[in-house]
Formats: sequence, structure tokens, C-alpha cells
Amino acid sequence: MNCILTNANVFVQGNFIKSNVFIANGVITEISSRIPQDACSVFDLNGCFIFPGFIDVHVHLREPGFFYKETIKSGTLAAAHGGYTAVCSMPNLNPVPDCMENLEVQLKAIRETACIEVVPYGTITVGEMGEKLAAYDEIVGHVCAFSDDGRGVQKDEIMREAMKTIKGYNKIIAAHCEDNSLLCGGYIHKGVYAQQHGHKGICSESEWKQIERDLKLVQETGCKYHVCHISTKESVALIRRAKAAGLDVTCETAPHYLTMNDSMLQEDGRFKMNPPIRSEEDRQALIAGILDGTIDMIATDHAPHSAEEKSRGLAKSMMGVVGLETAFPVLYTELVKKGVLTLNKLIELMHTNPRNRFGVGTALEVGQPASLTVYDLEKEYTIDPETFLTMGRATPFAGKKVWGECKMTMYKGNIVWAEKTL
Repeated sequence: MNCILTNANVFVQGNFIKSNVFIANGVITEISSRIPQDACSVFDLNGCFIFPGFIDVHVHLREPGFFYKETIKSGTLAAAHGGYTAVCSMPNLNPVPDCMENLEVQLKAIRETACIEVVPYGTITVGEMGEKLAAYDEIVGHVCAFSDDGRGVQKDEIMREAMKTIKGYNKIIAAHCEDNSLLCGGYIHKGVYAQQHGHKGICSESEWKQIERDLKLVQETGCKYHVCHISTKESVALIRRAKAAGLDVTCETAPHYLTMNDSMLQEDGRFKMNPPIRSEEDRQALIAGILDGTIDMIATDHAPHSAEEKSRGLAKSMMGVVGLETAFPVLYTELVKKGVLTLNKLIELMHTNPRNRFGVGTALEVGQPASLTVYDLEKEYTIDPETFLTMGRATPFAGKKVWGECKMTMYKGNIVWAEKTL
């Protein structure tokens, strides 16, 4: 569509300027203060902020195989509602995208039903079983990276072989790091809350020990490596040292790890995810990692489940919470408004860094597709899961007061979500 977004604070080359954005044939043609004379639709944004569309490199869209939890259609609509215009879809699906025949099932659904950019992951191993390498040569041109997300690759020799092979394709291994031998039946952080309430805990070592192993293999093989959803202080320290040593390593964390600690847990499945919400010491280490550049990006690990699957309390509910529609307002409220991060830094974490590392999404620049989102940062409201577009409802942020409401999201010049009053 052809339109003009006027009276906005526009994020341009790392700064915000009062400007208008001119869009024609899905492309940004001009960013300036020129008074619009064009005969096309004009949206007066009344001082709202225009950001480049957010990019989430860790999203579970559940299709194919688990349509009762989420679909590509509902998941991408939820993403648009949260300001995202590009997501990378995780591979724990049915069929598992470990060969072209299986991946094509997902690609077909993306082509037919996605309202934003969706780039899938391929798996590291066949069936995510950790025993045999997937058919990389078949799928490498169709995936953003390789991951066995939801499962750590347990065998050193399999991970070494995967890294050597994937390095030849110049692709990233995105690792869910979890040493199964250290889990001991745990399901929340092994900390004070678990002890006080009689829950089985997941020790921090189960995460950082496998990161430590992988970083040694990265040093040996030279592959591109990305660590999913880090949650512990030890993980931050390991990645900081690896970067200082010159390894090609990046990592992500999630909004709940940055804004919550295990003292905030409740006896409710909406507080259960993997890895778990950790201690305040871990949270502070993650914040420090954000500030010094050790942590490169924030991803939601959006993982919807049915209401029944999340109704069994901390012990028996499925792991995973939704996050696409709450990420920006929660982070803006807890980190930017409280002076922990600048707004520019948050955009770097939610757009620039994931775009640069994974090659998805587009910049907010003249000549680029108009994939952007509009936020009213002066709007305060209470998070209500019943307003979500995702099929999942489980979020630890239900009932939380936040600032920053998404007013509109465009993908390649098409409005894929907008508030009715805009």
C-alpha cells in the first residue's frame, strides 16, 4: 500500500528524529519532515514511536504437529501484535525438519499462512535424538541456522562432528545447552523457593556445564555458535571469556530472566519454563552481560501450550510460556523507564543485533521494505492474556502494569496488525 506515517518519532541510524515516513509499493521512499502533498492514505501518529520491526530468533510456532497449541497463522499474528516482523521458528515439530521432505511441510504452511517473515531452523540431529547428523545438504539453503532446541546434544563427538560440518556451510549452530545427567528430575531453579516449597530443583550447572563443553569445541572447530536462552551467572562469565578470546560466539536471554527472580515464583504453571527463572544474583549478572555486550540479543522463547497443559502447577505443567505480545512493554517498563537501559540499546537487542547475526528482517531505511512497528510509549495498561492473539495464555506477566502499547505493525508495507482506533 501507499501511505504516509506523520508526526512520529522515527528510529533512524541509531537515533530518534521527529519525522514522516513515506511508503510506496511496500518500500520506504522517504524519511523527512516534508509536509505530505501526496494523494494517499495519511496516518497521524500523534507523537508515537516508529521502530524497525522487532526480530525474534527463538519462537515456537508449533506447526506442523501441534496445532492445538499454536499455528503459524496465530503465532505470526501474535508476533505482529507485539511489534515483530520477523521470527525464527524452532524445530521441535512433527515432522522434525531434519531433511527436505519434512521441512517442506513447514515451508508450505509458512508460504500460505504467515503474515510476517518466518525463517525456520533445521535440526542438528535426526529427530533431535542426538545420534545422527541431519541432512544439512538438503535443507541448508532454507534455514536460518541449526538447532536441536528443547534438547541438548549430549554426546561430545556428535556435537564436534556437527560443528565441523556446519562450519563448511558458514551457518550457525544455535544450542539449547542442557546436560541431562545433571537434571535429577528438577523443574524449577534449585534455589530458596524450591527448598522452601518442596520442589525439585534444576541446578545452574546443567546449563553452564554444556556451554563450557561447547565453547571448547568451538575453539577446536571454528564454527559459528549461538547460545539459546542463557539464565545463569556462570553462563555469562563463560561467554564473556569466549568473546574475549576471539571465538565466533553470540547468545540470547529472555525477558523473564531479565526482569524476574525465583523469589517471584507462584504455584502456577505460568511460571514454569526451561531453563527456569533463576536467582537475583543470576538476574543481575544477565543485566551486566547486556550492558557490556556479552549478551547480544533478547529473544522470547515464545512457547505456547494448551490451558490444560499449563494447569497442573509447577511440578506437572508443561515447560514454556508465551512472550511475543509482552516482550517490548515489559522490557521498556522494567529496564528503560527505570534507567537500566536506553531505548536505543533495547532496539539494538530486539532488532539490530539479531538482524546482523541471523540475516533476517530489514532495517528502517529509505529503499528498504516497510517492515516496522508503531508504539505509544505514553500508554499504561495491565497485561491481560485474554487480549492475546496467540493461542497460548500462560505468562508470568499476567496482571502486570506496563508502559508501551503497540498501535500498528507493517510488513513490507502491508498493515498486518493495527489498533482499531488508529
